[in-house]
Amino acid sequence: MATATHSETELPRLTNDEISRYSRHLILPEVGMEGQQKLKAAKVLCVGTGGLGAPLALYLAAAGVGTLGLVDFDTVDASNLQRQIIHSTATVGMLKVDSAELMLKGLNPYLNVVKHNTMLTSANALEIFKDYDIIADGTDNFQTRYLVNDACVLTGKPNAYGSIFRFEGQASVFATEAGPCYRCLYPEPPPPGLVPSCAEGGVLGILPGLVGVIQATEVIKLILGIGESLVGRLLLVDALTMKFRTLKLRKNPDCPVCGTHPTVTALIDYDQFCGIEKPKSVGPLEVEQNKAVADAPIVDGIPQISVQELKRRLDAHEDVFVLDVREPHEVKIVNIGAPLIPLGELPKRLDELAPYKDREIVVHCKSGGRSQKAAQFLKSAGFQHVENLAGGILAWADKIDPTLPKY
Repeated sequence: MATATHSETELPRLTNDEISRYSRHLILPEVGMEGQQKLKAAKVLCVGTGGLGAPLALYLAAAGVGTLGLVDFDTVDASNLQRQIIHSTATVGMLKVDSAELMLKGLNPYLNVVKHNTMLTSANALEIFKDYDIIADGTDNFQTRYLVNDACVLTGKPNAYGSIFRFEGQASVFATEAGPCYRCLYPEPPPPGLVPSCAEGGVLGILPGLVGVIQATEVIKLILGIGESLVGRLLLVDALTMKFRTLKLRKNPDCPVCGTHPTVTALIDYDQFCGIEKPKSVGPLEVEQNKAVADAPIVDGIPQISVQELKRRLDAHEDVFVLDVREPHEVKIVNIGAPLIPLGELPKRLDELAPYKDREIVVHCKSGGRSQKAAQFLKSAGFQHVENLAGGILAWADKIDPTLPKY
């Protein structure tokens, strides 16, 4: 199996305090003194300190991994705490790398924490990766997963991979010499918007704990050179049924990154590869010209209406019909009294909207993504006056009624 190795002369000594701390490891023949010294010498990079990165980093720190690198540019939000156990109520608003360092150092003062308070990009990934033995991917979007994978292949670093959604998770070890990489499993990313994010689709809070601990286990096995790793296997976790399945994976000889004749020999534009549009930059001379566009932009032919403008029209009793396209369980959390037709049911319930075909319809969801799709569908079905509520009900709670809960 792939492993991060160090010669005995390079291995750092353990202090008496460390010997006491790691005693349960030391009495395992598979670990012992030399194994614990390997852990102390190891350098592991955690990409992300969120749901997966939290248990991953905590258990690696507890196990005695000597150096942990943390890559994250976000700040702690209260909504993170349902699953991101490395943070706390006291650190809400703090940089995630700083918050994580507090918890990690509190758990193990012998740990060396290296903070990379930055977004991982094609410009910095190779430079960051070069100082680490193993990369642990705790990201939550496809463009960064492909970036991590390609950077791991190019730098020769194993990728302890994990991903989660709702009640299901995956884990594997990619980018070793003998095994496949992430692109061997997923040659192409899904179309933009097809797979909802955890913020849109939700995630069971304990699930990243399950998958993150599996990732940490794989990292430790790689460092120690013991057991059978997930190289060449994809572990599927279903938390609802508590079933684990393993699929065999094969290295694709035609893989553009790790194949016999690679065509991707440098990091690329991963937003473009995944079909993600970059926000357009606006120069100072264009600000005034673009104010109207910023206030009421048109996206893919659909006018975007602000929550302030919708409130004005409703207060003025203008002839506007508001449609909620969220799910029924979301309406129970918070609503503004709009009739509900979930996005997925819209095609078969179109006749319910027939009386409003010639009226102005404003579609809303949680933050504006699903309602944009609904508005596009309605327009294609012949509804002429359809607008999308920019920012959705979250923007309404922010700017119109702060007494409403946000989720």
